[in-house]
Amino acid sequence: MSARPAAMLERAAKGTAAFEAAVHRLTDPGFTRPSYLPGWSRAHVVAHVARNADALVNLLTWARTGVETPMYASGDQRAREIEEGARRPAEKLRADLLEADSRLAAELAALSDESWAATVRTARGREVPASQVPWMRAREVWIHAVDLDIDTGFDDVPHDMCAALVDDVAGSFRGRPDSPSVRLRSEDGAHTWLLGESARVEPVVVTGDLPSLAAYTTGRPVPGPLYPTGGGPLPTLPAWL
Repeated sequence: MSARPAAMLERAAKGTAAFEAAVHRLTDPGFTRPSYLPGWSRAHVVAHVARNADALVNLLTWARTGVETPMYASGDQRAREIEEGARRPAEKLRADLLEADSRLAAELAALSDESWAATVRTARGREVPASQVPWMRAREVWIHAVDLDIDTGFDDVPHDMCAALVDDVAGSFRGRPDSPSVRLRSEDGAHTWLLGESARVEPVVVTGDLPSLAAYTTGRPVPGPLYPTGGGPLPTLPAWL
């Protein structure tokens, strides 16, 4: 069987198209307006997404050649490049994003089956197979399309992507002592997730649609109602990523 992560590649491609379309709808003055992320303009978000594409190209190069190629040379370099990118004229920043996306798409398309299984290391030091790179990109572009704070919300994110995002968050919050004990349940009952430590505490059950659950767990504006057990307040979750 092919080792290519076809479903994740499709999610990354759709998310990239959605992010590029949102940036295309931005007026030039709109780049300087605040994004949803504190302290970042929309231009910062676009510059970050472009540099993330190049960082993931580095991981694919590592997988293809076997030569260790970190995502970023340093945290300082990453921050500096985002700041520099955010100061570029809107026309050049748009072009930079499209060029970076094209470089990443070419590397994703060219990677061999054998290379998808190669071990690489994320910017946070986690060792993962290269087959995780499409998921890393899908997560980046879909969430930051919302963070641009233009006209894209979690209601515009495909439901399978919303469920995958909650899977990711639930995995990172499982057993964490700083996370309240919460059991998430999709309104149709098809999906459930457990967050936090539940050995000694009865979890608060929170029910809602997939876009709202994804927004809640990733710390973004929630598009629809969520229903905690007993009608109390939503538990406050720790920051994700």
